[in-house]
Amino acid sequence: MKRIALAAFLFVTLVLSAAEPAPTLRRNTVDEVIAAMTPEEKVLMVIGNKNNDRRRYIGEGSTWYCARLGLMPTVMCDGPAGVRMKPFRDGDSTKAYYSTAFPTATALAATWNTELVETVGDAMGNETLEYGADVLLAPAMNIQRDPLCGRNFEYYSEDPLLSGKMGAAMVRGIQSQGVGTSVKHFAANNQESNRKGVNAVISQRALREIYLRGFEIAIREAAPWTVMSSYNRLNGVYASQNRDLLTTVLRDEWGFDGMVMTDWFAGDDGVAQMKAGNDIIMGGFPHGHYKYHQPEILSALSDKTLDEEVLDRNIRRILGFVKKTPSYREYACSLKPDLARHAQVAQRAADEAMVLLKNDRNTLPVRKPNRVALFGKTSYDFIAGGTGSGEVHYGHAVSLKEGLSNVGFRISSAADRFYTRFVDSVFAAGGHKKYAVTRSQEPRIDKALVEAEAKVTDMGVVTLGRLSGEGVDRKEEGYFTLTDNEKELLGAVCSAYHALGKKVVVVLNIGGVIETASWKELPDAILLSWQTGQQGGAAVAELLRGTVNPSGKLPVSYPVSYADVPSSKSFPGIPADLPVNSYYNEGVYIGYRYYTTYDVPVSYPFGYGLSYTRFEYSDLTLSSDSFPGRIDVSVKISNTGKVAGKEVVQLYLTAPAVLQDKPERELKGFAKTRLLAPGESQVLTFTLDPRSLCSFRSGISSWVAEAGRYEVKIGASSQDIRQRASFTLGKELVVEKLHDVLAPNVPIKDMGTTSAKVLGTDQPFDHYHELDYKFNWHW
Repeated sequence: MKRIALAAFLFVTLVLSAAEPAPTLRRNTVDEVIAAMTPEEKVLMVIGNKNNDRRRYIGEGSTWYCARLGLMPTVMCDGPAGVRMKPFRDGDSTKAYYSTAFPTATALAATWNTELVETVGDAMGNETLEYGADVLLAPAMNIQRDPLCGRNFEYYSEDPLLSGKMGAAMVRGIQSQGVGTSVKHFAANNQESNRKGVNAVISQRALREIYLRGFEIAIREAAPWTVMSSYNRLNGVYASQNRDLLTTVLRDEWGFDGMVMTDWFAGDDGVAQMKAGNDIIMGGFPHGHYKYHQPEILSALSDKTLDEEVLDRNIRRILGFVKKTPSYREYACSLKPDLARHAQVAQRAADEAMVLLKNDRNTLPVRKPNRVALFGKTSYDFIAGGTGSGEVHYGHAVSLKEGLSNVGFRISSAADRFYTRFVDSVFAAGGHKKYAVTRSQEPRIDKALVEAEAKVTDMGVVTLGRLSGEGVDRKEEGYFTLTDNEKELLGAVCSAYHALGKKVVVVLNIGGVIETASWKELPDAILLSWQTGQQGGAAVAELLRGTVNPSGKLPVSYPVSYADVPSSKSFPGIPADLPVNSYYNEGVYIGYRYYTTYDVPVSYPFGYGLSYTRFEYSDLTLSSDSFPGRIDVSVKISNTGKVAGKEVVQLYLTAPAVLQDKPERELKGFAKTRLLAPGESQVLTFTLDPRSLCSFRSGISSWVAEAGRYEVKIGASSQDIRQRASFTLGKELVVEKLHDVLAPNVPIKDMGTTSAKVLGTDQPFDHYHELDYKFNWHW
């Protein structure tokens, strides 16, 4: 009888167990859900999905979903200048779903205004939320190492502090809307040439001080939900398969606890990506990685070459991410973000992003709108942003002609007719492709037409444009330099107008650095408008008219020639047509660090920008003349001109260089004043902490501040220093000890100035010193 009762009990238990639903993410813990997964389901969880209805319109990919376990898909979408999605949807061709095109990252960095960038991020995040996505694949945080990189417009600056602070502000703004960000591309994705295979060979010091530092600031200060690993190899190992990068540095040292994803179709070993701490492989099925990585990872689980706990760890992070998303919260997106309000945000950002490079004889502003002639094809096809994943599908972009007309300028018809016919002909030949005009050659204009326009107009405006994008680096000739037709146009306009005592303004509608030294003396004024999104034409008009005072400053240096760029001899790598290795021989000496240290003249320095008013710097004060662990620096900024304006103030530090070579100066702080009325002043305060004093010493893998005298330099640019003060550090400080990882896998020459006596010899270095590529010099 007892046996019958026991049998009945077991039968009922089995029936009830079979009837019990599987654990779900809403009812159970993450670990319980993982325990309920089959090996096949676990593998699908770590491979990005493309089969998602929402993804067809807005996303680039999503996480895997499974009804049995209650796992809903999440949607990831591009990009760094606004939500990138298809404006038209199946069966709904009468309604367009447009996004706001905001200024590109370089333009945002030119504002030097973190509060403004956070506001832009908030608007981007709102559109991400209301259009039904969970993560915006932004911001892009790589350093602008070389002006020919095709993707520079997506990156903020040549300086890691400015990049990091801007990136942190963007992350905070986007995530304030309850959606996530993906800080990318981690790390050293500084070129597009063979981007999926090239090996970036970088010294440990240059990595820590330049190429990782901006990421570190953004991650520590803003806690992005996800990080995207880059395509390239870093010192021999694919970034997505590099455990030292993704686990030792990112997680163990910086404390990142979010999800790491690959860039789309990155790397060549799914098992290695799992072990490295790359949680999810994006690209997804039904094609791409699914066919390759699913059997690969299943086989590794079966033969124990991949520990299942590693897979579980990665899934744990993915599910932790999923639980934060609007999709998991079942947020009902409206599909109706406030695009009108966001356009105003884009306009404010564009206003502050533009940099006045030249303004002879008070050419600008034009107080009384007059008759102008617009020259250059880009005047009639103004570029809002770059191409690739940084592109945005917007409804309407304000053209330069429209913007100028809206503030009272009268546009001459003769040049208008010439360029309109050209634009129409290009569209007709190119099938109305979006960038057909921009990618075409500048048309040659009859000098007689230019001379006739000079007689009937009060001012000539010449717009020079450049378009670049993901996948291809730029060329020096015709991209960095002006084309022959552009030189001819600029020469003809300046000659005709100056002969009649009239002025010429050049507008640079470009994504990054071009050569200016050979022609900048020709026009009377030069306005760098960047690619400032859909409101760019309106912002140019406001600055020319004077309703807005320019306050942008350069986040990148403008060299005299490409040969002066420290990376020019090694970019994009060897061999040049399909580089295998890209040697970062300049080390930490990129941008202004190089130009100021080696006294190389530039056309326009980092941090430079003019205003319609003047600012006086005074009363520089340090809280101590020795370093007690923190020093507060204050300086008074006064508007001594006749119109209201904002000023960007930069703090540079010159450190002692006894045991290590150092750049002559490095940016350690910046701030932008409020709008100061004529005669008004504001005191700005900066703080220098121990890390601010440090350089990375690879021999002991530590951030170290040398003992000695430090000079604080407060400047209006990297070369316009207005106030100086100094303090001393009594003894060397080892501020942070780190892991000895990410050493170069092949020999590299790293630019330096230190005498070889540091290494125990009497021979000075000949501008470079050779790094031991497996074991670093021990100082």
